Amino acid sequence: MAAIVTDQFRILNASNFIDSVVNTNNSYYVFLGLSNPVNAGFGRTTTWDTNIPNPTDNLDYSSHYKDTALFGKKITSSNIRRVVRYVKWTANTSYDMYRHDYSISNPTPNSNLSRLYDSNFYVINTDYRVYICIYNGSSAENLKGNKSQDEPTFTDLDPSSAGQSGDGYIWKYLFSISPSDIIKFDSTEYIVVPNDWKTSTNSEIVSIRESGYSSSTNPNQIKQVYISNGGSGYSSGIVDILGDGTGGKVSITVDTTGKITSTQVTAGGYGYSWAIVDLGNLQPQGGSIPNPAKLIPIIPPSKGHGYDIYTELGTDKILIYARFDDSTKDFPTDTKFSQVGIIKNPTIPSSDSVIFTENQYSTLSGIGLTSTFSGSPTIGQEITQTVAGGTARGYVASYDKETKVLKYFRDRSLYFGNNLDQTDYNTVSSESKVLAFESSSQNIGGSSPSFTAAIDTSFANNGNKITVGGKVIDLGVTFTGGLSNPEINTKSGEIIYIDNRPLVTRDIRQKEDIKIILEF
Repeated sequence: MAAIVTDQFRILNASNFIDSVVNTNNSYYVFLGLSNPVNAGFGRTTTWDTNIPNPTDNLDYSSHYKDTALFGKKITSSNIRRVVRYVKWTANTSYDMYRHDYSISNPTPNSNLSRLYDSNFYVINTDYRVYICIYNGSSAENLKGNKSQDEPTFTDLDPSSAGQSGDGYIWKYLFSISPSDIIKFDSTEYIVVPNDWKTSTNSEIVSIRESGYSSSTNPNQIKQVYISNGGSGYSSGIVDILGDGTGGKVSITVDTTGKITSTQVTAGGYGYSWAIVDLGNLQPQGGSIPNPAKLIPIIPPSKGHGYDIYTELGTDKILIYARFDDSTKDFPTDTKFSQVGIIKNPTIPSSDSVIFTENQYSTLSGIGLTSTFSGSPTIGQEITQTVAGGTARGYVASYDKETKVLKYFRDRSLYFGNNLDQTDYNTVSSESKVLAFESSSQNIGGSSPSFTAAIDTSFANNGNKITVGGKVIDLGVTFTGGLSNPEINTKSGEIIYIDNRPLVTRDIRQKEDIKIILEF
């Protein structure tokens, strides 16, 4: 049995996702992770940078992504937008006009596509204003329409031509992208669409949404009748538009052969979802129509163009923005990452049910070190400490030379043995135990390169601030006995997106602007 998932279902899912993100009962975060992908171990490869593996989508890897995460930034309503493809207005280009009936059997004339939303039926101009093409001068003799000569720049509510060239184009102004959205969401591939269009009280949006062309008292008005075949033998005149709506009328003009050459809607009527032009009074005399005309009333979106731009433009994609910089110790600059992900509803450390709600978090554990050092820790290397019951292990994520804080994470690669999986090995009883680092006199150390350091058991004095050279530094987390814990329950939350990237080395002189596209 043939079936499809409709475009409207995808648009609805995109809207539902945004609603879920801005719902105060939820917390979504963009996170960065996996600082040592070029390695032997679970979820890693020695050729990561030259042959990036596809992410694995199962519950096993979902827990791995949580174990190797570094830090996260909350997604707020100001950092998420619907987007559509970037279609820049360019002179001497033919654009498709808006039609409700594009399909496999009736593809778009210029791009030969079966979906309206895949075609270039809207544009963005040089001033970041977006317009929809109501008419492009096309007809049975000119299926692709004319080439656009005049860039639309007007902000009038009524559809109109853009200039004096006579290119035949009729454009409808939809919206302008705000300067703040340009800064955050600017892209060579996507146009950002305003949030809350249906409920916004912004005066410009209200004007466009509720304008006469988008009248809520006269939905589904016919605004354009397309001449698919002009026929012959017809007369000029004004006739009715029939269908499941009422009140539509169109003026017909013919040439000397009776071929219909132009149409002008004189009354848009009300409530049409399908329509046909009643040419009965203008038909050739004699009872037969040797060359029948074919006129197609174009059905606009419900309540008109501009009323619901999400349905009109087909917003089935979401763009999420996050910035990671050096503004907080939660985001160490002396680290690396190779994964970008989104997690939903991680919980606080002491709970499996209380959702973490702060603006940012660190998933790393910390160790405050003394000035006594041999060597220096390196990002990605394994560190160990002899503790009661065996050996504590971790991977270095960062080392802040100013504060002397080493941050680390742990995952199964530290405990799987030489085969890097669940294969039995001789020392499994001692080496596969997951043991915590301890606030004690026992040093921590690493190899390749070698280093040894002592834990400062009085580090930060049970707090989250230290003074270095007369400067008070907020560490972002609380240390007790020289140790700190992650700010979230690292076993919690739902991984809903993961992207493997070439290894990125962070630096104090740079900021990472993360832009994630989700397609529904």
